[in-house]
Amino acid sequence: MDIQKLFDDKAEIYAKARPHYPKALYQWLADACDGHERVWDAACGNGQAAADLREYFSVVEASDVSAAQIENAPTYHSVHYAVQPCEKTGYPNDYFDAVCVALALHWFDYGKFWPEVKRVLRPGGLFAAWGYSWPHLGMELDGVLEQSLLQVIEPYWAPQNLLLWNEYKEVPFPFEPIRTPRFELIMPWTLDEFFSYLHSWSATRRCMEDRGDSFFADSYARMKEAWGGVETRPVTMDVFILAGRHGG
Repeated sequence: MDIQKLFDDKAEIYAKARPHYPKALYQWLADACDGHERVWDAACGNGQAAADLREYFSVVEASDVSAAQIENAPTYHSVHYAVQPCEKTGYPNDYFDAVCVALALHWFDYGKFWPEVKRVLRPGGLFAAWGYSWPHLGMELDGVLEQSLLQVIEPYWAPQNLLLWNEYKEVPFPFEPIRTPRFELIMPWTLDEFFSYLHSWSATRRCMEDRGDSFFADSYARMKEAWGGVETRPVTMDVFILAGRHGG
């Protein structure tokens, strides 16, 4: 699978539709770090995490293999973007106080990525990767979404997504894990905003390429009927973190 092409495709959708992570997550990260000079946002995508990390670190180095994703990222003087694979970067040795991966750890070549993390992360530095679960809107709407969309796109998910859904428990991890909190991501979305998010899923787009978009329109119509007479509904996703310290 061409990972770069997968995320180049419709990169602007990611920038507009993907939710931001809870502020409490970044506060926990900052509290867990001994230093706050430099952080690497690995596989930064459109810079959602990088934009928030700058509030807790003096310099954010953000890299991604997809130039299209970075082109849709917001610019800040303390955030430096680079188009490069995370498995082989140009960063100096022992350079970062923390290395972060937001919703992307399942895409890496671990045999190459972990040695690179150990090279650029200073001794005692923190590695943290996080992701979130399926969206929940309540039993009735969840059931409609399952039947009208999730079952349709299920064959189009990349195998790597299984690692994410299992909260990275099966990812080979070279650091001693530390205890991490769980967070809840709650987005007050309109139906259109929610479907923009669903459209950003790689499986949704791959299904559209293969079958057309009639299934997506049908799901929207069925969800609209079940949505009720409210403009927005809270969409909830559980956020988990995998973290450890570099022993040097």
